[in-house]
Amino acid sequence: MATALHVRDVQLSDFQKSVIDESFKRPVAVDFWAAWCGPCRVLSPVLERLADEFGGDFLLAKVNTEENPELAEHFAIRSIPNVKLFKNGTVVDEFMGAVSESKARSFLRKHCPTAADRKYSQGLALLERRLPDEAQREFESALELNSSHGGALVELGKMRATAGDTAGAESFWNRVSVSSPASGQAQQLKQSLEFQIVCTRNGGPDAAAARAAAEPANLEARYAHACCLVVAGDFRGALEEFLSVLSRDKNFQDQTARKAMLTVFALVGERSDLAEEYRKRLAQVLF
Repeated sequence: MATALHVRDVQLSDFQKSVIDESFKRPVAVDFWAAWCGPCRVLSPVLERLADEFGGDFLLAKVNTEENPELAEHFAIRSIPNVKLFKNGTVVDEFMGAVSESKARSFLRKHCPTAADRKYSQGLALLERRLPDEAQREFESALELNSSHGGALVELGKMRATAGDTAGAESFWNRVSVSSPASGQAQQLKQSLEFQIVCTRNGGPDAAAARAAAEPANLEARYAHACCLVVAGDFRGALEEFLSVLSRDKNFQDQTARKAMLTVFALVGERSDLAEEYRKRLAQVLF
């Protein structure tokens, strides 16, 4: 019988509450086992030690397949031990057999938030509440716990970019590992720094806008204005300006305007309505 704080014996009658519902709050690792199974007896204490080590980052739910054949049949259990990882109500990963403690730990760590992850999440929540200073402290705390935390590095870089410190922003984004889930976003953001550089080089948003209005046939002025619009977050306005440049010169500065539009698509989301709208319009201009 389960006795550890973060370990629970689960039956068919409480599977919905103990596993499915709980998995919306934190990952649940379900260990399908049986008393006669030797490998199960080897794996069980390993999983219980890890449940204690992770301190509640996941729940270990133990299902005796002899006592709960309906659950074993429903989840197609053909060999035990079989550990299935539930998140948000569904199985997202699994392993079979009595794996080593290090392998089990790696398996669980993939799906469980670390202390740094929690600091990062708190920072995002503070950003949503428009408390950037407090958010920055949380992101910095995340880096103290994990100096290569991709999400924290991305957000701190964004803050430096907003403050006009493009070199500082790039230094954060350069630290994001290529293996990090945040790597793609970091690369996109590094590309977007060019917008800030061009905007600053042309005197900033007001000066660039005034010049573009005064010289509508000046493609360099229109391009600089578009870059400033990206920096300001007016992505639709920026795409419209880039498209205007392209409609007059498809090869403007070695296709710089086209490349800029592709970068903006990445910034707003490749599958967003805005990206889809202007991707079609770009194709009409180019082809």
